[in-house]
Amino acid sequence: MRLPLFTCFALISSVLMLSAAPQPADLIITHAHIVTMNATREIIQDGAVIIKDARILAVGPAALAANYTAPKTIDARGDLVLPGMINTHTHASMTVFRGLGDDVRDRLTKLIFPLEKNLIDRELTYWGALHGFIEMVEGGVTTAVDMYYFEDEVARAAKKIGIRGVLGESILNFPTPDSPQPYGGLVYAKKFAADYRHDPLITPALAPHAPYSLDADHLRLVAQASAELDLPVLIHVAEMTDEITTLRKNHHMTPVEYLDSVGLLTPRLVAAHCIFVTDSDIALMKTRDIGIAHNMVANIKSAKGVSPALKMHDDGLRVGLGTDGPMSGNTLDLIGQLGYVAKLHKLDRKDRNVMPALKAMEMATLGGARALHRENDLGSLEPGKLADVIILDHESTALIPLYDVYSALVYAAGPRDVRTTIIHGRVIMEDRKLLTIDVTEVKTRMRAIAARITAAVAAGIK
Repeated sequence: MRLPLFTCFALISSVLMLSAAPQPADLIITHAHIVTMNATREIIQDGAVIIKDARILAVGPAALAANYTAPKTIDARGDLVLPGMINTHTHASMTVFRGLGDDVRDRLTKLIFPLEKNLIDRELTYWGALHGFIEMVEGGVTTAVDMYYFEDEVARAAKKIGIRGVLGESILNFPTPDSPQPYGGLVYAKKFAADYRHDPLITPALAPHAPYSLDADHLRLVAQASAELDLPVLIHVAEMTDEITTLRKNHHMTPVEYLDSVGLLTPRLVAAHCIFVTDSDIALMKTRDIGIAHNMVANIKSAKGVSPALKMHDDGLRVGLGTDGPMSGNTLDLIGQLGYVAKLHKLDRKDRNVMPALKAMEMATLGGARALHRENDLGSLEPGKLADVIILDHESTALIPLYDVYSALVYAAGPRDVRTTIIHGRVIMEDRKLLTIDVTEVKTRMRAIAARITAAVAAGIK
């Protein structure tokens, strides 16, 4: 049967209307000054980011938003939109001790280890981590690489607030707060890994403290467990002068060579600090394709020196930025680190042209993703990547005028310029208000914990 002409036209019109119908999304950000950090470092001055199912569906000019519909739209009104920053090395729970032991000698053995031995428990670990994660979210960090005790409590805190975490259970050659037996952290870590194996936000990891705080046999066991369970390994490397001397005396190797000899130098390793590494170490680290966590502020605060992270980056190694713990660098945001990273490398090289602002921004975003071997998922705003996005207030006094966006971010911006933080497609903070937790409750708990610690220190824990 032949259909009437008007019916054919109606059917054709319906098909065309259906084909042009807006596609469903979960979140639209529009009228944004987008700093993509993609391969061409594209900047879109009036753009849109479309998010669906925890991933970025599309990035492009603001007109792109008309092709999508979503239950929530954020009109950025010219604000800066960039990938969430990746803190590649920290100990978030140590916010409970922040401000203790600053400017004193032998802080690790004379203060930190005794404090942890006598005071750290599940409660302090959880609330300290939650407080630290609040600071990170407020400062634009969307992924935290953490190593501490009771790491399942750190994971609970991360899940509570909604931050992405690569979380490593600490392993040491002496009894720790969560293990009465030396090296008990390895057993603890395996159970933790099993519990969080398929979590969308949490990546469990093994965290042997350092080459000098585990014997060779246990370092080999960590390497074996990492390979069998496909777990990242987080470790402090070439951070201490005593570490260099001891390993040279006992093994005739550098820390990097020693870790290679026990099978730990693999793409699963993230090595924190790497201050005292040689050119041959750097070549070996590149060959083994490991990740490096560059902790500039913590390193200079302890007067240990400037890591050759710039050389490592320029040689093609996977270098991200870290804050270290809040007893070391004291703050947990990365925006506040950026200027130090750029300026100290200039001073170290006596060359104002090295470490331009763009390079520092790369380390804080895509560099961190590369250090974790997660560059296919994180570190830039591109279709298909996980939707970890931050929005900075373009009306901030420090960001006016805005001639060069990278220069402004590295040399002028601060953590309080972050207005909104989105992690895994979920708005965690909007217009400086945390949406997932009661910040006042956390602050109240932290003050109570601080009073308990103050009393303990006064009673003789030093």
